Amino acid sequence: MPQSAKMPFIDVLSGQRQAIPPMWMMRQAGRYLPEYREVRAKAGGFLDLCFNPELAAEVTLQPIRRFGFDAAIIFSDILVIPYALGRSVRFEVGEGPRLEPLDDPAKVATLAPRADFGKLAPVFDALKIVRGALDPKTALIGFCGAPWTVATYMVAGQGTPDQAPARMMAYRHPDAFAKIIDVLVDNSIEYLLAQLAAGANALQIFDTWAGVLPPAEFARWSVEPTRASSRACAQKCRTRRSSAFPAAPARNCLVMSRRPASTASASTGPRSRPSSASACNHASPCRAISIRWC
Repeated sequence: MPQSAKMPFIDVLSGQRQAIPPMWMMRQAGRYLPEYREVRAKAGGFLDLCFNPELAAEVTLQPIRRFGFDAAIIFSDILVIPYALGRSVRFEVGEGPRLEPLDDPAKVATLAPRADFGKLAPVFDALKIVRGALDPKTALIGFCGAPWTVATYMVAGQGTPDQAPARMMAYRHPDAFAKIIDVLVDNSIEYLLAQLAAGANALQIFDTWAGVLPPAEFARWSVEPTRASSRACAQKCRTRRSSAFPAAPARNCLVMSRRPASTASASTGPRSRPSSASACNHASPCRAISIRWC
């Protein structure tokens, strides 16, 4: 779909100040909406909802109908990439995601290098449905999880309070951990580009757990992989402007990160870890950064 100059959300990402700032919410589709709960009950499991194009499109559109936000974000999950890589992924009611842990180098050696993107066809179909149903002024956001955040789930096999399993593996087996990150970078790039082809106008990369990392590890495992993903998307979009990739979305990339925790000392007072904006500097094609304060 060609970019519209009248999309306030995209215009802001392009540096055009708006009299009324465009608005969207991270979890704008969800169980606070009774209509979402009705669809969720009909779908069955969480992944069943994510991989049903009609139902995923419906819950994506629900908050737009109700609140008129300036952007819709496709209903999916950051763990669809491990699923497409052939890993077992399931969501336990009241427990969250459960995966096969990749917690030692021998297990990492079994990781497929390339995802089966046929498994993600329902996500792309949902994007097409949503883009066709949205008002031309309303942007559609595609997304993926940042390699570090997705890797924390893949190593531990579940969510953890402090991401200790992934942090320890990165310290003890950096080469094996780097392989996980590299596989996620390569496949995330392809996944993001496919979302643009399916109708997304902007891309968001969620690095929810970046804030647990100290400075050097933050640069290595969070900033650099995210920068590599956004840069590759921009470069590949520029080479395909004449086909499914319009020029403008090539640079409409956002990074979502939980704010890095502050440390303090009696002598120096509060000291903040490096900002997630490091992934959005002059060397990266990212246009915006959103911070999850907690």
